[in-house]
Amino acid sequence: MQFVINHTKKLTLGELERFLKDKDAQVVLSDVSKTTIQKCRDYLDKKLKSNPHPIYGINTGFGSLCNVIIPDADIERLQENLVKSHACGAGEEVPQDVVRLMLFLKIQSLAYGKSGVQVQTIEMLCEFINQKMLPVVYQQGSLGASGDLAPLAHLCLPLLGLGKLNYKGSKLDTSVVFQQRGITSIRLRSKEGLALLNGTQFMSAYGVYSLIQAHHLSKAADTIAAISIDAYDARLDPFNEKLHSIRAHPGQIETAITITHLLNGSEIIKQEKKQVQDPYSFRCIPQVHGASKDALNYVTRIFETEINSVTDNPTIFMDSDEILSGGNFHGQPLALGLDFLCIAMAERLS
Repeated sequence: MQFVINHTKKLTLGELERFLKDKDAQVVLSDVSKTTIQKCRDYLDKKLKSNPHPIYGINTGFGSLCNVIIPDADIERLQENLVKSHACGAGEEVPQDVVRLMLFLKIQSLAYGKSGVQVQTIEMLCEFINQKMLPVVYQQGSLGASGDLAPLAHLCLPLLGLGKLNYKGSKLDTSVVFQQRGITSIRLRSKEGLALLNGTQFMSAYGVYSLIQAHHLSKAADTIAAISIDAYDARLDPFNEKLHSIRAHPGQIETAITITHLLNGSEIIKQEKKQVQDPYSFRCIPQVHGASKDALNYVTRIFETEINSVTDNPTIFMDSDEILSGGNFHGQPLALGLDFLCIAMAERLS
């Protein structure tokens, strides 16, 4: 299956799930995204030539060195050194499914044409997916507050012909794989290293992966509940829509409808019941499962917003002729959402 990354269309959790399932998936940039990316790159090149003032991260140092001016001759080397210096992750490797998601989401974020990267750079990230050359990324090292600097450095280090790749069942030096395949590494231009490292694609990828599993577990929990109701010969009264219309939490209503649908046609559920009321564990299924559903849907909205966002810094706005420095790389919205997801799923699985 081919996935066309188009920054004008909304990326969904469902599409990412289809991408994950298809291990042979191919990823390409749409023509409209290529055009937008190139226009942004052209704008940045012209800006550097015409603007006498320093621009953070482009011809200055980073962080506390923001007032240090970088000579034109060193701008490209600065970007390369930035990627190298931040590739200092540790711990276990990030699972390859999550690395595939990281690549996809980094491509998506850069495709908006707000980061000033080369089309060539993004297309090589696509080729990492298409040729199943997955960068070796480590689980520890992200600060979250400053974006996913260390994990994204490892993700993008192979663009320079450095680092390691998981390729054909082996972990190999990128230089070896490139030599085998006749691939030439990228030479980063102004701002590109910063654009590659700034972002939340490590957090987002783990969140998306977790949400996909959580949605499946949510459906399984309802199915198990329906089977349990039947096995206990419980009453269906607690799932009557009238009860839920007067406490109209969406997840509660959805759960009651799902359970009723799953038990439709059951001979056991039709039997006359001896008990007047069933235990809490059956009567409160809509309320308990429903609350977790509402939390799950809330966190899904958070992440679907994030995966359709630009989390680079600084960010380029061609139409208004501005390059703005801010904090879109900060992971707080995702961090709170993931904590909420943990609570919701712990309740569901307890």
